[in-house]
Amino acid sequence: MKKLVLFTFALTLMFSVDAQIKTPESSPAAKIEQVVGLTDVTVEYSRPAMRGRTIFGNLVPYGKVWRTGANARTKITFSNDVTVAGSALEAGTYAIFTIPSAKSWDVIFYTDYSGGGAPAELDESKVAARVKAEVYPIETDIKSFTISIDDITSGSAVLGMMWEKTYVGVEFEVPTDETVTAAIEKVMAGPSTGDYYAAAVYNLQEGKDMKQAKEWIDKAMANIDNPRFFQLHKQALIYAEVGDKKGAIELAKKSLADAKKSNSSAYIKLNEDVLKAWGAM
Repeated sequence: MKKLVLFTFALTLMFSVDAQIKTPESSPAAKIEQVVGLTDVTVEYSRPAMRGRTIFGNLVPYGKVWRTGANARTKITFSNDVTVAGSALEAGTYAIFTIPSAKSWDVIFYTDYSGGGAPAELDESKVAARVKAEVYPIETDIKSFTISIDDITSGSAVLGMMWEKTYVGVEFEVPTDETVTAAIEKVMAGPSTGDYYAAAVYNLQEGKDMKQAKEWIDKAMANIDNPRFFQLHKQALIYAEVGDKKGAIELAKKSLADAKKSNSSAYIKLNEDVLKAWGAM
């Protein structure tokens, strides 16, 4: 019995040592990260090799859903909404499934990207976009399955897939112009209410230019329909710093009233303290 236990332990140890040896993957993992315009595009997939086999129409049958790679499902992630061959696709991660044929492929962006392999049947409710792409023959064999992002412009790129003597490309467009135009319009329109308020409070906290702080906070408060107690209190402090004691007292009283309605004990005390210091209580 003792010999059997020792033999079993020796086998366990042997396999444990063997498990530490790393060998190359037959379909190594790959990752592409590409910025297209202002959109981050990431593709994660595995790369099976030809190894003397006939691929399309044989290893990868025509007319059946293919995982478009090996091992786990091939995934593509867009940081912004994009348009794929005219079909709108929301920002997010998708599995890429394909249905190859001799002259064209159906390329499918599928919301369920977890797991390995392709489903036996596609759930149409999970098909975010489906486009048909023409097959272009290649003279020289591409021995490892390859995905690329090519023909990059500020507003578009092509998702390429190639293996054996086959290339398929799907164009997608990114919202670069819309994003840049919106940013330009925002900047050219000037600082927002929040920008003016934040800048004024910063000057107050850091003891910087109080006249500038008063100008900024007045602009901010003019665009706030119902200023809250915490905003009014900061405005009161800035008014006091520039010597407008009357204005500061009026603002502190408004802040105190709103703080009482909101049951903010902290701001009730803060306003009562400054009003006492300014001789208004």
